[in-house]
Amino acid sequence: MAFDYKKEFKEFYLPPKEPQIVTVPKMQFVAVRGKGNPNDENGEYKAALAVLYAVSYTLKMSKMGDHRIEGYFDYVVPPLEGFWWQIKDGAVVSGFDYSDKSSFNWLSVIRLPDFVTQKDFDWAKETAATKKGLDCSRAELLTLEEGECVQIMHTGSYDDEPATIKLMDDFALANGYALDFSATRLHHEIYLSDPRKTSPEKLKTVIRHPVKRIQQEQP
Repeated sequence: MAFDYKKEFKEFYLPPKEPQIVTVPKMQFVAVRGKGNPNDENGEYKAALAVLYAVSYTLKMSKMGDHRIEGYFDYVVPPLEGFWWQIKDGAVVSGFDYSDKSSFNWLSVIRLPDFVTQKDFDWAKETAATKKGLDCSRAELLTLEEGECVQIMHTGSYDDEPATIKLMDDFALANGYALDFSATRLHHEIYLSDPRKTSPEKLKTVIRHPVKRIQQEQP
């Protein structure tokens, strides 16, 4: 059986519909950065997704070719994820202006197994570019450690996320946590549904926000 990250690490990929605090460990990803409306059919985001999947599946299917990866085991390619932010007055803001999606900044990623090295990644980029006719130069091997976060399972349209986000953020504050957004700690979404095949009201998305413990004043 192929290793399935969603099943083996349910606490990170299949959270309940009620908010919870979770500590997310270090993980590595294939990543592409960009800016602009993700719904633009001819925009950067759509092109980035093509690169992410091409590199991801090249690594997964390396077992079929001559390139051997030390420590390789068969696995299910994990779901697409995205880190999103907008900047106001030079700083990352905690909320979103959904009426101005053209100002969205994003870091789109797919998780990779720990056995993938920079050498393997560079091979996959070159191979994917050649076989798929894609410019994979913007793809990077990225390691992230999110640490303490509040997360929830959102069911419904992406545009309906604000109500779910408020529920999640209110839960964090009520339990002694403050939101902790910065240039490196960002709004995070994990896409468990394919919007091309799933109606908007049935889309399942993990939403995650960085938090930190509120320091209690000493009496």
